[in-house]
Amino acid sequence: MNKIFYRPIGIIHSPFEEPAGTPIQPASGKDIEGSVEVFSEFEEGLQDLSGFSHIILLYHLHLSGEATLKVKPFLDHELRGVFSTRAPSRPNAIGLSVVRLLAVEGRYLQVADLDIIDGTPLLDIKPFVPHFDRAEDIRTGWLESKTGKVHGAKDDGRFS
Repeated sequence: MNKIFYRPIGIIHSPFEEPAGTPIQPASGKDIEGSVEVFSEFEEGLQDLSGFSHIILLYHLHLSGEATLKVKPFLDHELRGVFSTRAPSRPNAIGLSVVRLLAVEGRYLQVADLDIIDGTPLLDIKPFVPHFDRAEDIRTGWLESKTGKVHGAKDDGRFS
């Protein structure tokens, strides 16, 4: 298979300068604000985005370590398959966060509920649409008994 290359469409700005201390998921970053700077050549694509309350940010986990197929996740002490976790050290270092969209100001987006490190390269933006993005009969595997521990959780630095 041929290699796939992506180029960033912008940069994410947040108060977090390193993995240690960064919220684990957007639920842990409740009310933490930052901004998304979209490069000028992509600004036109932001038209009509301001009508959405939440957006999905896809980004490159530029500070993640070497990819491994087994990881010890933050909420567990057992080795787990990387694809059953949200650990950043993955074969393709792609991150995903659903954040609140507070404002669109030209090519800048003001966002909240942020769990992303400052300077992270942005790959794409998609509107979050509950009617399309929800699922029914949800199971959360090994995380079933641990999801209540996420609120307020910060990266302990193991993945840096």
